[in-house]
Order: sequence, then C-alpha cells, then structure tokens
Amino acid sequence: MTLDRTDPESEIARAAEAFGNWGRWGADDRLGTLNFLDEAKRRQGASLVRRGVSFSLSQRFDMDGPQKGWRRRTNPVHTMLDTGTDASLGLQGFPHGIGGADDVIAMPLQCSTQWDGLGHIFDHGRAWNGRDAAKTVTSDGDLVTGIEHMAPYVAGRGVLLDVGHVVGTDGELPDGFAITEEHLTATAEAHGVAVGRGDLVLVRTGRLARARREGWGEYAGGPSPGLSFTTAGWLHRTEIAAIATDTWGFEVRPNEFEHAFQPLHQVAIPNMGLLIGEMWDLDALAADCATDGVHEFWLTAAPLPITGAVGSPVNPIAVK
Repeated sequence: MTLDRTDPESEIARAAEAFGNWGRWGADDRLGTLNFLDEAKRRQGASLVRRGVSFSLSQRFDMDGPQKGWRRRTNPVHTMLDTGTDASLGLQGFPHGIGGADDVIAMPLQCSTQWDGLGHIFDHGRAWNGRDAAKTVTSDGDLVTGIEHMAPYVAGRGVLLDVGHVVGTDGELPDGFAITEEHLTATAEAHGVAVGRGDLVLVRTGRLARARREGWGEYAGGPSPGLSFTTAGWLHRTEIAAIATDTWGFEVRPNEFEHAFQPLHQVAIPNMGLLIGEMWDLDALAADCATDGVHEFWLTAAPLPITGAVGSPVNPIAVK
C-alpha cells in the first residue's frame, strides 16, 4: 500500500471504504472486532497455560506517569480518606479497637495502560457502525457503545510480536519508525507464531523501555515508533480481536501525512471497530518469551465496566 502523504483526507477515505466493518455484525453491534473472539478462541487461549507463570502488563497508576496535561489528561492522583494514623489516635469512632484505611483515586481513564473504546474516535461525525457521533457520545457518556459492554469478553489467545527485538537495535525501534505489514509478518515468523482470527495481539516497540531509562520526556504524544497507516489492511484481513502497543499512540509519530493527526485511529476505531490498547508494559513478558521461545499465551484484559466510558484503565494479565 503506497501513500500520498500530501492527501490524508483521501487516503483515510479509501482505507475506511476498503477496510470498514459497518453492518458486519448487525446494526445494533457494540463489540466491533471483539466479535471475532468466540468461545472456541477462549478455550484455545486457556489451553496455552503450561507453566502457570503470570505477568502484569500494566504500568503503575501513580503521579510518576507520562501525562503532561494535554487535553486535560493528568496522571492519577491517589488520596487517603482514612489512615492508620487516624486509627491509632482513636479518631475513627469504631468499637472494640477495630480500625481501617480507605482511599480514592482521581484520573482520566486514558492516562496510562488502557483500552480505547469504540466511542473514542469519530470519522467525519460518524461513530462505530456509522452512527451519528452527536447522538452516540454526549455529556452523559457513550450511550450506545460504552466500554462496559466489552467487559466480559476480552480474554483469549494473546500473541506477542516483539518488533523491537526482531527488527530494531538492542531491542528498540527509533522514534518515527513506521512498522509495516512486512515487519509484523517477519516478526511473527521469527517467533514461530501465526496471527489470526480472534487473537489479542501485542506489539512491543521498546519505546516504554527507553522512557524508563531516559525519563518520560515526550513519551506522551511526542515522536515514537508505531504502526504504519499501511497496516490497516493487515489489521482488517487478519481479523484480530484487538491490538495493543507499548506506546502512547499505537501508530507511528510523527504521523505519515502532512497536517494529520492519528489517521490510523480514524480508520481502525470508527470504521473497523478495532479495540486498541496503548501504554502497555510488555518488557517482562517479552524477556520471558525470548527465554522459552513461546510467544503465545492466555491473556485476560477486561476493561472496568464504567457505564458510558469511551476508554478504560486495565491491568492485563498474561499467563504462560
């Protein structure tokens, strides 16, 4: 797939037409490509547990995060409501010596390891399945495709494509590196895995590892390796259920067009119905996969069932 880098509008329209899934699962669909992840696929994923070793693929949710306030996104703020000090001083008013601690967290739902819901991105005022964005997501939230509808379903066969190690240098890709279909295919072949219908695909670039080594810098929104716009056909043709990366924005940044912002999102979410994860921590899992040579595993990554949300923090768990 070649790109006219001067005409993002036309390229996005062509890709949306070629790789769209509107109506594929009926007019009332709320799950998009998660429809590919059926009971048989979950049984297949569960059968991959051999050693019982597990990995959390989430960053920690705390003030030491990547956000810098863009579009009012902040890092999580964790506050204690009751503490051990309150209990020790007898300030809680409970009988027979019992005490406790409570806490609260305030955070944008997409400030760290997260899923982009189907109501997160629109294409010319249209949400997933061709719905009117103005009537789908209002000040009351996503009235149709709120992420709560996905909560029972995100569990199945996970596949790690460690492009950073297969294609990159010292396990990392440079900023601005566009991962193509050829890179994804070559990585899958190097790992001895096939990617197909219903899979939950994880793409490691090494960008998070670099941020941890050098500091957050421009991790949130700045230059980064990521998927090329030209992978839209691969994302559609493979019929994967979801895809997640260790980067802030999933696709390569700067984007591949002049005067464009996240064009692959514009095709993948509202037109394809693809579930996209960002800022996942894939390093420990990748190290284990490299050691035992197994790049497939059971993966469960349920979003929080927050009614009407267009995204959700998540603590994905991979089990091998």
